[in-house]
Formats: sequence, structure tokens, C-alpha cells
Amino acid sequence: MFQDSQDMRTNLSELGEFGLIDHLTKGFEPKLSSTVKAIGDDAAVLNFENKHTVVTTDLLVEGVHFDLAYMPLKHLGYKAVMVNASDVYAMNAKATQITVSIAASNRFPVEALEELYSGIELAAKLYNIDVVGGDTTSSTSGLLISITALGIADKEDIVYRSGAKPNDLLVVTGDLGAAYMGLQILEREKEVFKANPNAQPDLDPYTYLIERQLKPEARKDIAPLLKELGVKPTSMIDISDGLSSEIIHLCKNSEVGANLYEEKIPLDPAVISVCEEFDLDSTTIALSGGEDYELLFTISQEDYDKIKANPNLTVIGHMAEEKEGMHLITRANQKLPLIARGWNSMEDKNEKSDKKE
Repeated sequence: MFQDSQDMRTNLSELGEFGLIDHLTKGFEPKLSSTVKAIGDDAAVLNFENKHTVVTTDLLVEGVHFDLAYMPLKHLGYKAVMVNASDVYAMNAKATQITVSIAASNRFPVEALEELYSGIELAAKLYNIDVVGGDTTSSTSGLLISITALGIADKEDIVYRSGAKPNDLLVVTGDLGAAYMGLQILEREKEVFKANPNAQPDLDPYTYLIERQLKPEARKDIAPLLKELGVKPTSMIDISDGLSSEIIHLCKNSEVGANLYEEKIPLDPAVISVCEEFDLDSTTIALSGGEDYELLFTISQEDYDKIKANPNLTVIGHMAEEKEGMHLITRANQKLPLIARGWNSMEDKNEKSDKKE
């Protein structure tokens, strides 16, 4: 959230479009040898030599994907980069460059956009990504952010959603559900604040969950880790819309079925505790919550011994013949159809009020 102050407010019109771009991007200096020309010309010039290039883009819209009542602009900038970098890492590639385009209404002064870009700059620095271009324009409806990310990989290293085979193991990084529960806490405190603006929330017990929502980290470490272990996934996807949705994507693209074991789903103790506080089922949250930005992938059974002792990776199931379908095997050993109930930005707001912002 940007705290408006007339003492520090510079109207966007004072700088104009090109002046604003120059102002916001003056700190971005290219670091990668593949960046031949970055910001300052009609287009960026990149040289990846013999590498394959992957390209992805995401659009974040105020009121649909984020709420500035509790999302600080610096965190928003950081998260916007992570959302795109995660898609690059899901191709088993290395993120290298991004372009950033924003549309902002006149309620945002220059100082607010400086906060946004400081988060973008921090993410780019920490993840060794060059910002090489973008655009700014006005908006009549709040703030919109569009980031396009590029990455590189050797042809033989790129992993698609379509390579899983029956009997491949289903593996996930990290833990699931924390980002969604962080969102529930922030939404709850927003309602408390609306009822009593003097109320001061105690968020200390929820630090991990809130950080997973406001400042997620894309898994840039996984591709190098797997290479070191001598493992190439047969398929891969990032978990942005919920575990069940992503498993279904892998199955449909690879024309296979899947068995997911409830007892194997990795959950942080904080997720279990806060699910009890909110009277929510933790498995349902892991399956449908989304925004974890962990990686979900499949490997050949022959590679199991290479990953079994790694704390970053958890085997949660296996793929099956397509005719067997996609199922969740519960702790009670019941076999339930796996259904996609994750985030859908196209749903009517009233219909998704119990999901995400």
C-alpha cells in the first residue's frame, strides 16, 4: 500500500510518458552478456548464441489479482517478477531478461510507482535478471502490470508439460497452501480494519504465511539442483492455480492418468494450524489454493534414488495409464476423482468470493 502524502506527491503529468520511463528505469543497468542493448532504443537486442529461448507473459490487474489495501507496492513489484520467472523455471530454463509495462490511474503519484519499481529492481537483482524494456500508459481503472520474461536453456534441457509417462513419479518442491492461507489472514484483517480503523492487527504468528502471499520466491534453484543430481524431469509445470489444476494440466498434455496420495502432500505446520483456526481442510487448500509458485514435475522411477534424500523434493504420487483417470488417494485409502477447483480469474466475483481476492 502506498501512503499518500501531499508533501511527497509528484503527478505523473509532470514527467510525461517518456520522462516517467527514464525516471523509473534509471537504476536498471544490464549485467548479462546476452543483453546487447537494453532500455533506450525501439527494441532490446539480445544474443543467446546457441541456446533455445523461452518467452512467457503475465498480466496483473488491480482488484482481480491484487488488493492494494494490504499489498505494499514494493512487494507487488517483486511478486510480479516472480510470477513470470516461475514460468521460465517451469521449462527447466534460466530466466534472463524481462520487460515491464504498466498502466496507472492519476491516483498514483510518481512516488508510488517508484515503490513498485523498487520491488522489480530488487527481484531482478536477486535473480540476476536484466530489465530490458517496457511501456507506461494511463489507466481509468487503477493499476495494471504486464511483465514478459525471457529465459534460455540448451535444447536438450527444456522440459514441457507433455512428456510424462505411466509409472513416472510425481514430485513437488517445497510446501503447499501457505500463500492461500496468508491471503485469508490478510482478507480477515482488512475486514477488521474496515469495521474499526483503529484496530492494529497482530500478524507475527502468521509471518511465514503472509510472506508466501506477499513475497513469493520462484524456484530458480531447482533446475541446477536436478542437473547436479543427474535428473531430467519428463514433464514440469509451476503451481500457480492449485496442485489439482496443475496435475490435471500435466495429465491432459501428456495423455496419462495420475494417483496423488493425500498423506504425501507437503504442508508446513503453520498451514495446518491456521486451517484449523479458519475451519478449513488443509488438503483442500493445498489442492485448490494456488499462488505457491513451487514446481511440480515427473521423473522416471529409475531416478528415485537420486532425489529421495533431498529435502527440497517430495514424491507425492505417480502417473498412470490415461484410461485409469486422475485420482486423489485419501488417508483412508479412498480413491476420489481429482477435480480442478483452483484460481480462475474469469469467474464472476460473487461466485469466487470464497476463493481468492
